[in-house]
Amino acid sequence: MPYLNANGTQLFYRDWGTGRPVVFVTSWALSSIMWQQQMQHFAENGFRAVGYDRRGHGRSDDPGAGYDFDTLADDLAALIEHLDLADVTLVGHSMGGGEIVRYLTRHGDDRVAKIVLVGSTVPCLGQLPDNPDGVPAAASDQLLARLRVDFGGWIDENAGAFFGDGLPGCEVPKATRDWTVRDCMSVNLNAAIACTATNVAADFRPELAKITVPALVVHGDHDASAPLELTGRVTADLIPDAELKVYANTAHAIYLTHTEQLNADLLDFVSRATSPRAAQALS
Repeated sequence: MPYLNANGTQLFYRDWGTGRPVVFVTSWALSSIMWQQQMQHFAENGFRAVGYDRRGHGRSDDPGAGYDFDTLADDLAALIEHLDLADVTLVGHSMGGGEIVRYLTRHGDDRVAKIVLVGSTVPCLGQLPDNPDGVPAAASDQLLARLRVDFGGWIDENAGAFFGDGLPGCEVPKATRDWTVRDCMSVNLNAAIACTATNVAADFRPELAKITVPALVVHGDHDASAPLELTGRVTADLIPDAELKVYANTAHAIYLTHTEQLNADLLDFVSRATSPRAAQALS
């Protein structure tokens, strides 16, 4: 099994195919297996697809700490450096988008060609004076209290909204739903709670404006976890070179409900004209 030591923590990763690298960053509470259909698609189309389990998730170690965005971004940097990747496209879902943005802030874009944010929770989930539509602090506290005593119950109650039950085109086979819930339930509770608190408290708005690489923002118009007008649309407006694709009648689990469409959009974006860095590396 491939592992790396990231800041003293053993992280599990998957490494499929050869070619220009695409690194997949996971959603809250899910492991890298969530991306397997996208990773397979890229591996079969001449790319190197890499996914890893966030600390406390999947097969990675749970150090009991380090669930802040700075440390999580440093973990991503450790993976990229361990594999000596260059001209990378970073793809993140939900909370994973925050790790990508913070990576660029802390480590720059020398190794990064493009980024993709899928159903991302950036830039700011929490309610602030200049973000009045965000989640109130009292609601965040209630969520954390519920997760501490009834994590499984909360997952069960919110699975329908995650998948988009009732929306045309969002049908997901029972086996896929059960597999996703099992993966989610495998997360360490300490990690899930800490990551929730980290995610809700973050404000990436100043960082987004400083991103210089091309970005693709993909979002569902019925995303209850990261409402489009609070997250995806704001993100696309703030990143200087961003393209926004809104999927109609789509919730948070875009990678499962709209696999073929997402795979096609990702491949199109990543395959566009070779970046100057790549051209220089190949010359």
